[in-house]
Amino acid sequence: MAECRPPGRLRRADDAKVTRCGHGGLVDEVWHGVEVRSRSFLPACLLAATALLAGCASTTEDATPATSTAAAVSSESAVPPTSPAVRRTVVLDPGHNGGNAAHLAQINAPVPDGRGGTKACNTTGTSAASGYPEHEFTWDVTVRVRDLLAASGVRVILTRSGDTGVGPCVDERAAIANQSGADAVVSIHADGNTGADAHGFHIAYADPPLNPVQAEAGRRLATALRDAMVAGGAVPSTYVGSAGLNPRADLAGLNLAERPSALVECGNMRSAADAALIETAEGRARYAELITAGIRAFLG
Repeated sequence: MAECRPPGRLRRADDAKVTRCGHGGLVDEVWHGVEVRSRSFLPACLLAATALLAGCASTTEDATPATSTAAAVSSESAVPPTSPAVRRTVVLDPGHNGGNAAHLAQINAPVPDGRGGTKACNTTGTSAASGYPEHEFTWDVTVRVRDLLAASGVRVILTRSGDTGVGPCVDERAAIANQSGADAVVSIHADGNTGADAHGFHIAYADPPLNPVQAEAGRRLATALRDAMVAGGAVPSTYVGSAGLNPRADLAGLNLAERPSALVECGNMRSAADAALIETAEGRARYAELITAGIRAFLG
C-alpha cells in the first residue's frame, strides 16, 4: 500500500507518485504537480471544438496564476465526469518556472537527455522585448487549457503547481507523464528567435523516434495540434520546421516520452506581431482554445 501522508504534503520532486490522505485514510493518488479531475469553473467559450475555433476568446476571463505550493490539488465540480472506462487523462507541462532564474546552479545540473547524453535540468526561458517572461505566459495558457479540459470531465495533471517554484527538471516532467498513463502529454512554450521576420507557431515531436509510441501516436498528437492551430487562424512558423511541424532529437522531454507527447511553441516572443497576442489576455485565451481543440481532436 502506498504511504499515507497528511493533507497538503508532497514528496520531493524526484518522487513522482504521491498519496494524499483524508480524515479517514487514503483518498486519492496524485502526481507531482496538480491533478484536476473536473472544475467548477465553466468558461463561456466551452463549446464543441469547432466553436472554439470560431473565435470566442474575447469572453474568456483572464486566468489567475496560482502561487506555487507544495500540495497537489484535486477538485470536483457539478460537471459529471465521464465513465471511468472511457475517461481520458491529459498531462499539461507549462515550460520553465518563475523561480528558475534565482537558482541557476540547480537548473543547470545535468540530467539524462533520452539519447545517451545529458541536458540542463531546466532553463529560465525567454521573454518578449517588454520583459514579459515565457514562464508566466506558459503558466497562464496552461491554466486556461486545464480549465477547458477539466470542465468536460477530462482528468488533468500539471507538471508544476504554480509559477514561483524551481523546475522540475525535464526528465522529472517526462517521468510524471509516463507514470500517469496519460492519453496525451502537451508541453506549452513560446520561442525567442531573433531572426528577421521570424514569427508563427510550431509543434515539436521526437524524431527519430525511440519507441513505437513516439513513432505513431506522438506524431498524430503533433499533427492534431498543428491542424487545430491552422484551422483557428494561427500562422505556422516562418523560420523553423515545415508547415507548423518541427521534428526534434534534442528535447529530453520528448525523447524520454512513453506516452503520446508533443511540444507547442505558441509563437515567437521576439516577434512584435506574435508578442501582441502573447502579452494580452485575449491572445492567451485564444492560444488555449486552439490547443484544447487539438487535444480533443486527438482524443476523439
